[in-house]
Amino acid sequence: QVQLVESGGGLVQAGGSLRLSCAASGRTFSTYGMGWFRQAPGKKREFVASINEGGDNTYYADSVKGRFTISRDNAKKMVYLQMNNLKPEDTAVYRCAAESTGFGEMTEVWYAYWGQGTQVTVSS
Repeated sequence: QVQLVESGGGLVQAGGSLRLSCAASGRTFSTYGMGWFRQAPGKKREFVASINEGGDNTYYADSVKGRFTISRDNAKKMVYLQMNNLKPEDTAVYRCAAESTGFGEMTEVWYAYWGQGTQVTVSS
């Protein structure tokens, strides 16, 4: 079992940066693939980024490629999402999630554990 708590959201101007953090509990954290997903008002939840269990493979949605970076620290049981050059369309609730294949899947159906989310608002 994994419990996840996100932090680091807030209000930022377009072009700015934020770093989201996801703190995990559970002894087997290092065996899970981790992902970030987001949901804007009135829209479906969408994949943002994911990382495999070892942290050496990462995957990104086309909309954030080159601007966002996902990373993890297994010793600290943390996952991060560095978001640069933010745009108003990045405004959403961001949630981290864990999946047991360890691959870092890009579809939410694989993810059994979810955090509550953190709000990111980008003003124009």
